[in-house]
Amino acid sequence: MIRELDDKVLVSGQVAPHEVAGLAQQGVTVLVNNRPDGEEAGQPLAGDIEAAAAAAGISYRYVPIIRGIGPADVESMQEAMREAEGGKLLAFCRSGTRSAMALGLAKRGQGASSDEVQQCLSDAGFDPGPIAHLL
Repeated sequence: MIRELDDKVLVSGQVAPHEVAGLAQQGVTVLVNNRPDGEEAGQPLAGDIEAAAAAAGISYRYVPIIRGIGPADVESMQEAMREAEGGKLLAFCRSGTRSAMALGLAKRGQGASSDEVQQCLSDAGFDPGPIAHLL
């Protein structure tokens, strides 16, 4: 299920390689994988998703978030957001939560207010509580 943080920033659970072409048709221009390879048996490999993105003309970034969201992760998400200007960014992980939190912090770093970030996370069905102290 794809959830909107705003009209240009989306998050979802695991994306499979066969789904990527459809994302391009929905206006996704940047795909960010926040899920490390090997996190769960049977999950698609980052390289397979990257190949599908290349075939679909979508920019792909691999930003695995393993033990909490660090400053480098936030910076990578901000870069991806800038790259997606004019299109849509879709970030994914197992459930979408890590991606949503990382994007929330990236939005805050780009000037969104704490209230705005918390509202967009809540509106998309995510609890901003775990990152509230960072906002």
